[in-house]
Amino acid sequence: MPFAAVAIKVPLHKTFDYTYQPSMTPCVGGRVWVKFANRRCVAVVTELKTHSDVPENKIKPLESVIDSTPILDSAHLSFLLFASQYYCYPFGETIFTALPGALRDGQNVDKTQLPFLTLTDAGRETTQLRAKKQLALLEQLRSAGDATHSELKTLGFTQAQIKGLQEKKLICEELRPDTSWQNQPLSIGTKPTLNEEQATACSAVNHTDGFRTFLIEGITGSGKTEVYLQCLEKVLKAGKQALVLVPEIGLTPQTVNRFKRRFPGLPIDLWHSNLTDNERLHTWRRAQQATTALVIGTRSSIFLPFKSLAMIIVDEEHDHSFKQQDSLRYHARDLAAYRAHQAQCSLLLGTATPALETLKKALDNKFQLLTLSKRAQTSQDNQFLLVDMKAQQTQGGFASTSLKAIERTLAMGKQAMIFLNRRGFAPTLICHECAWISDCQHCSTSATYHKSMQRLVCHHCGEQQFVPHQCPDCGSTQIMPTGLGTEQLEEFISAQFEDIPICRIDRDSTRRKGSLESALEQIHQGGAQVLIGTQMLAKGHHFPDVALVVILDVDSGLYSSDFRATEHMAQLITQVAGRAGRSGEPGTVILQTHFPEHPLLQDLVNNGYQDFARYALTERQETMLPPYTHLALVRAEATSAHLVMTFLSDLVPAQPFSGIQLLGPIPAPMERLAGKYRYQLHIQATQRNVLHQYLMQLKEYISSHKLATRVRWNIDVDPMDTY
Repeated sequence: MPFAAVAIKVPLHKTFDYTYQPSMTPCVGGRVWVKFANRRCVAVVTELKTHSDVPENKIKPLESVIDSTPILDSAHLSFLLFASQYYCYPFGETIFTALPGALRDGQNVDKTQLPFLTLTDAGRETTQLRAKKQLALLEQLRSAGDATHSELKTLGFTQAQIKGLQEKKLICEELRPDTSWQNQPLSIGTKPTLNEEQATACSAVNHTDGFRTFLIEGITGSGKTEVYLQCLEKVLKAGKQALVLVPEIGLTPQTVNRFKRRFPGLPIDLWHSNLTDNERLHTWRRAQQATTALVIGTRSSIFLPFKSLAMIIVDEEHDHSFKQQDSLRYHARDLAAYRAHQAQCSLLLGTATPALETLKKALDNKFQLLTLSKRAQTSQDNQFLLVDMKAQQTQGGFASTSLKAIERTLAMGKQAMIFLNRRGFAPTLICHECAWISDCQHCSTSATYHKSMQRLVCHHCGEQQFVPHQCPDCGSTQIMPTGLGTEQLEEFISAQFEDIPICRIDRDSTRRKGSLESALEQIHQGGAQVLIGTQMLAKGHHFPDVALVVILDVDSGLYSSDFRATEHMAQLITQVAGRAGRSGEPGTVILQTHFPEHPLLQDLVNNGYQDFARYALTERQETMLPPYTHLALVRAEATSAHLVMTFLSDLVPAQPFSGIQLLGPIPAPMERLAGKYRYQLHIQATQRNVLHQYLMQLKEYISSHKLATRVRWNIDVDPMDTY
């Protein structure tokens, strides 16, 4: 009797055998319906065989076959198996993480026709409409070409605006399932002349066949995107496919527009979490059948099943958003390297502030380093100014130097950006009489005061409370906010510069769909003179009129228990500073700090991130920290601290394992989160293979541990933080 080994979405590190009748035709990489633990669920066939180690009387039959042809080919299954083994995550759950929701639910895979919105003859001639948004939509289609519903939604247009133009017969829908783009000459829009460094980088990439990883270390404004575009020409002209990874959804609108203007008529698809299940399935299937040439997506797009992948680009490769922090804890940049090796294609990693792990590989000649040291728009670098906050009178968190600089910038008709990586009005409330603090009831942290909502909100567990009128401890009414948040900065700047339009960009102000795109459009149109925001403003946006950047609370990254804190601080400062001086004139960057003499700050300001990063690598080598060693964390949490400690203590072997160092169990930096106590075990090794040998044994031991079902645990390989 034939058997099928199937992967099921369950937290078990194995596949399961089922029998099937000869009349059934399951295929490896196809889906089937099975009964598992008294429930009917979808499974993916990973192997067909004639023998099973499980007694036949315990093997259930397959219920039915969903796919007559594979939805995952052998190479893609091999890629997912690698991800499962490397990140110590169940194979079944890894496969289902990679599948769109519609396929996980057993829906039909054949949804390859996408409706494109295109201009009618009347739409091409219409240049005036009373509805400004509808007119803007027409202009978008006129300038960037036909687009899908999801692309237009990403750009901030609504279904009502699309429907309004359809009713006026200015636009219409067309279904396009074909791959004719592969047989047509590539249409290329206007492109600038490359400078010497850009031309050298493009030549190095275009003259490489097979697998090679390139690190494009280009200062902010040096034209990295232009290098990507010109390197893609060779791939797309050959009818091959490419994947562009961006760290956040907020970067996709401007990226899509730029790529569509360069390659008009080319089928370009999006992939991010705001798409519907059907839209994600469309993109997934189009990538698989090569009906799309280029996908621009966030981290999970690395799992798309391309038919003829020939180039992967990871923009802002240092960004933490590429690391998944729950379930399958993968890093998209690292999986991109494996995927590129598997497909024997080029991998381009671009950033102004490379992660130290990436930089070390480049310095060790494992990656080819391509440097872009000249700004595309100006020959001069931004001017940095350290403002010593000690013994200085401040207003609303600003030094007088900063306020005067903002005033001068606004007088010149330029934009000023104020950066603070802390949303809300204030990090906490405090009682002036008894020092009560607005702590979260479920976490080891304070609840943030949001003045606009009149709520105390925990940014970790989401718990909300009403703001008390009196101190819960002493009854005093002297409760006041302490510390700064973006909401408070907006209130202060509005009062200081009454007639100046202000735009605040953080997770609170951009919560509504399309609000981020609207805010960015307002900035580009010059409708906002002062920009206030968190790191959402720092990532890759092009604001040509920003001449001044003021960075508050620089010191938070200088003294931290996280060994990566200074690296993250330097990356953030460099990225935020890069928003200034992009119009041809150098900008000014003001850093407010109580430690202007700090050697790391001095190195960053005077010598740039490149020098700072190389110094930081030397420091990591001396302390034997990643990337000179390899790290994994076993995290565990439960409502009982004793239970978690007992579980993790049992994982520490009586005899040391050769090549492995253990630290813990110790409390997590935030010991209590959402009512659960959290502890962790640090596992460190100088050799990666030794670390994974140890983790394989540890995983087997945990699976049979008596407390494994009473605590929530996970293994995080190459953790980005110890949060």
